[in-house]
Amino acid sequence: MKLIIVTTPHFFVEEDKIITALFEGGLNILHLRKPEMPALYSERLLTLIPERYHHRIVTHEHFYLKNEFNLMGIHLNTRNPEAPHDYHGHISYSCHSIEEVKIKKHLYDYVFLSPIYDSISKEGYNSPYTPEELRKAAEEKIIDNKVIALGGITPDNLTEIKDFGFGGAAVLGDLWTKFDTYKDQNYTSIIEHFKKLKDMAE
Repeated sequence: MKLIIVTTPHFFVEEDKIITALFEGGLNILHLRKPEMPALYSERLLTLIPERYHHRIVTHEHFYLKNEFNLMGIHLNTRNPEAPHDYHGHISYSCHSIEEVKIKKHLYDYVFLSPIYDSISKEGYNSPYTPEELRKAAEEKIIDNKVIALGGITPDNLTEIKDFGFGGAAVLGDLWTKFDTYKDQNYTSIIEHFKKLKDMAE
C-alpha cells in the first residue's frame, strides 16, 4: 500500500532536513501543499531537497514547479481545479465523497478520498463515512488501488484502511504533530513515527 506524506501548510526551518530524512527512510511520495504561500518559498525548499528525490514530489500549487524541478506531478483540488492546458504527466485529485470518486477516479492517476476519519490537522473536519459505506464502495469497485485514504490516518487504523480496499494512505496531522516547529530541533521522534506508519502500510 502506498504511503504518502502531505506537508504542513506553512514552511519551517528544519523542513528540508526532515523531508530528506523521510525519503531516505523509504517514503514513497510527498505532496507539497502550501496554500496561500508564495512560489519563491516552494522553490527554495525544493532546492534544499536532493534532486534524486524530486521525482517523488507532487505539488499542489505553482504548477510550473513540476517542469522546473522535474517533479513527479501535480495535484488538483477546489483551489486549483484544472491542469494547465499544455500539461502532460501525473495528475492526482482531491475527492470529498464516494460519488465524486466514482465520477473522477478514471480521469487521474489516483485520487484522495477524505476525511476517512476525523481530521487531526483540521479541527471540526469530521468523517461522514461509516465503515459499512466504505466496505460497500470497495465491493462495488469504487474504492480500489487508485483511491488514497486521507484524514485522521494513524498507525492504529492503517490495517483497517487496507481492509477497506484503499490503494494507499496519505498522512498529514498524525506525523507533523510529532514535531514542534517553533521549539524542536531534534526530529528523531518524527522519523521514528514515520517508521511505524511505514511498517503498518507494508
